[in-house]
Amino acid sequence: ERRAGSRLYCQCALTQVAVLQIVKESQQQHGLRHGDFQRYRGYCSRRLRRLRKTLNFKMGNRHKFTGRKVTEEILSDNRYLLLILMDAERAWSYAMQLKQEANTEPRKRFHLLSRLRKAVKHAEELERLCESNRVDAKTKLEAQAYMAYLTGMLRFEHQEWKAAMEAFNKCKTIYEKLANAFTEEQAVLYNQRVEEISPNIRYCAYNIGDQSAMNELMQMRLRSGGTEGLLAEKLEALITQTRAKQAATMSEVEWRGRTVPVKIDKVRIFLLGLADNEAAIAQAENEETKERLFESLLSECRDAIQAVREDLKPDQKQREHSLDNDSGKVSNIQYLHSYLTYIKLSTAIKRNESMAKSLQKALLQQQRSDEDGKRTPRPQDLIRLYDIILQNLVELTQLPGLEEDKNFQKEIGLKTLVYKAYRCFFIAQSYVLVKKWSEALVLYERVLKYARQVQSGAGAHTNSLKELPDVQDLITQVNAEKYSLQAAAILDANDTHETESPSQVKDGKPLSERFETFCLDPSLVSKQVSLVHFPPGFQPIPCKPLFFDLALNHVAFPPLEDKVEQKAKSGLTGYIKGIFGFKS
Repeated sequence: ERRAGSRLYCQCALTQVAVLQIVKESQQQHGLRHGDFQRYRGYCSRRLRRLRKTLNFKMGNRHKFTGRKVTEEILSDNRYLLLILMDAERAWSYAMQLKQEANTEPRKRFHLLSRLRKAVKHAEELERLCESNRVDAKTKLEAQAYMAYLTGMLRFEHQEWKAAMEAFNKCKTIYEKLANAFTEEQAVLYNQRVEEISPNIRYCAYNIGDQSAMNELMQMRLRSGGTEGLLAEKLEALITQTRAKQAATMSEVEWRGRTVPVKIDKVRIFLLGLADNEAAIAQAENEETKERLFESLLSECRDAIQAVREDLKPDQKQREHSLDNDSGKVSNIQYLHSYLTYIKLSTAIKRNESMAKSLQKALLQQQRSDEDGKRTPRPQDLIRLYDIILQNLVELTQLPGLEEDKNFQKEIGLKTLVYKAYRCFFIAQSYVLVKKWSEALVLYERVLKYARQVQSGAGAHTNSLKELPDVQDLITQVNAEKYSLQAAAILDANDTHETESPSQVKDGKPLSERFETFCLDPSLVSKQVSLVHFPPGFQPIPCKPLFFDLALNHVAFPPLEDKVEQKAKSGLTGYIKGIFGFKS
């Protein structure tokens, strides 16, 4: 019994550290969710300082450095293992920060390798200490996997592919065993790490000489909608390099019965990867992944179009519509530009249509379960998407070299009618929400008109309309909506007649003008009460009379010549005579 009790005490006293869980939680909460390695490095430094202060495990004082190492004798507290783990994480995060900066400053790559070696050194020390009998088995395995992961990253940066693949495989094997040994909730973290490592392993295998690994790498990239982390730039460069080798054998492309030579390498690479990208979009597991793949494809297409534009002649007229004297068609380079523009616009239409389908599903779920809280989709959101689709279709009809292609113009016309029908349908839905029954009914009739035009004009173009939404389903839905709309309009009219009464109708008159009628007016007890019209209105009054002297022009005035002459004779002589008393 004494031996059994001693054994039980030893098992309870074993040190446990969930290495991967601590690392992942710290990274997600302190910067790595947004790729901010500098912030995470600062967090590691602060946590190290707090641990050393708490454990009284200081490296000397401010005047002198005294190195101290963690030994097996003090492993009774798992915080000593955290010291070494945070040292390794700090060195690793600094290396990743330098990796980002090395894109513009290549000299920092030497410092990057130095910090990775430092991280591996701390991981080796952690693995050595975890071999002690005071540490449980799970912590030992996690320490070995952590050490193998950092070693693989260091060898990966040194381009030592075989050693890197061995280290990554060791790490992957340990995490797979840990995932099988614990519950599903605990296994999620280990499986995520395995998924992160798998592309690195396949990349190393490809560089060693395994050509089949290239296809797996491309599928991983397409499924995830792009790569992240250590492998991102190298995998993109590898895919571009592989396609460039295949592009050397590609010299021309055929579209709508015309063969066009392709001399630009970037365009060749894009056209070779077009089928793979479209297949990946069709196999995407969720809408978020599909959206990322659409954006990646559109970005590559824009780059290819830009490369073609650089080869077009600078003269605007000749560049937009350059004609060959013999054939009467646009030039090959202009036709290639039209082909790439067609791919871009078609991809944009498919992306917007995919977004519209997801919004329609969300709209149906909203109608079935009225939930409050988050912003719910509205028919106006779908109207905007269909507006963009119709604009793209207009641009397709204006592509140089396709103006005389009647089949192409007919196909675009039918597609335009389909999307116009759906746009009208959702405009009608938006009018229904605000109880504008007449407008909604007219728009439903317009939807049926467009749908019947599509059915009557499909004929030989049925194959080109397979990818579009089915107009027959739309007709069925519109007929059902019309009946429900008419019923809702009748009910709404009855409710309006019942609720309205003379005692509750307000005509806007002030209180002084409606003393004879009773009216419930809540504004009478508010600050905005309407008692009289103020300022009062203008009233007509008699104006002040005006007098005009009409006889003035007919009056004869008496003569005044005698007075004027006497006044003229009076002068200096008269003045002197007046002084002396003489009179004339």
